[in-house]
Amino acid sequence: QVQLVESGGGLVQAGGSLRLSCAASKRTFSGKVMGWFRQAPGKEREFVAAISWSGGSTYVDSVKGRFTISRDNAKNTVYLQMNSLKPEDTAVYYCAAARGGATMNPLGYDYWGQGTQVTVSS
Repeated sequence: QVQLVESGGGLVQAGGSLRLSCAASKRTFSGKVMGWFRQAPGKEREFVAAISWSGGSTYVDSVKGRFTISRDNAKNTVYLQMNSLKPEDTAVYYCAAARGGATMNPLGYDYWGQGTQVTVSS
């Protein structure tokens, strides 16, 4: 069964931190590139970060130096550590499993979680 479940969202003040988690089924997670996306109201879904099975990562420029993606392959879980949060980071955050290699295009991802809300107050 395909399953991705995000957690860890919430309300935080600007400059604060949050850690998002995404628990996946083994079938969805094993060997796959995992990504985080976000979508703010009225905006398109935006790539945030992706990580390969071996741990190689890539980020959108706006979060470099502030966000860190990681994964625990034994736990079928991917994480997004978000530091120095800004109001413009406010969005619903989604994790996703890629069909192939790492890509910033959401069309390259087959499976999606239900999302978790992150709200950053100024």
